[in-house]
Amino acid sequence: FLSVPAGEILARMDDPTVVDSATTSLLSASISTVIATLFGLPLAYWLARTDGAVTKIVLAAVVLPLVLPPTVGGIVLLTVFGPNSPLGEVAIAAGVPLTRSLAGVVLAQTFVASPFVVVTAKAAFESVDQTLEYASRSLGKSRWTTARNVTLPLGGPGIIAGVTLAFARAIGEFGATMMMAYYPRTMPVQIWVAFIELGLDYAYPVAILLVLIAAAALLILNTVASNPWE
Repeated sequence: FLSVPAGEILARMDDPTVVDSATTSLLSASISTVIATLFGLPLAYWLARTDGAVTKIVLAAVVLPLVLPPTVGGIVLLTVFGPNSPLGEVAIAAGVPLTRSLAGVVLAQTFVASPFVVVTAKAAFESVDQTLEYASRSLGKSRWTTARNVTLPLGGPGIIAGVTLAFARAIGEFGATMMMAYYPRTMPVQIWVAFIELGLDYAYPVAILLVLIAAAALLILNTVASNPWE
């Protein structure tokens, strides 16, 4: 924040490339977080309430994007969804290419960010006293009603933490996103381009935006959410 005068930073915030990259990142990260939440919460609940070899295999598959290097994740995504793959060809024929498009950005971000929702929500569900769920079921409530009125509210802070971490991870993704969709540029890609072409000073505006988003995520984790590291 102190490396470049504030006035100079604010002046560069109006740069169309900065505005476009920020818009793309916020939109794609929001979509990715919604997708990860919609599919991740039911999976997390199932993982928290079941046990066995299949559960361990599924959990390992869920966690895999966390340990893969981002560029390797990009290679995996290109292999499965690239223009020469069966799924990629079907998507292109339908007019929704999965590379070099917003869909490609969302796909890459969802791949790397969804584990945060699943793993954190799984821990939140496991922390809920199951006797409360049994009491609800004994009163004639369905599993869905019990999950909606008992499990989700009690695990809410942990779920919010997972969603927050997923959004922060998605908006900061660089490697897989760059391999799947160099355009439209996200903020991390724009930082890299600005640094390579114009130097460090021109990378500061977008970098500061990402720092502010990261700070907001930490604020949420320490207020309305349940900090997973405490």
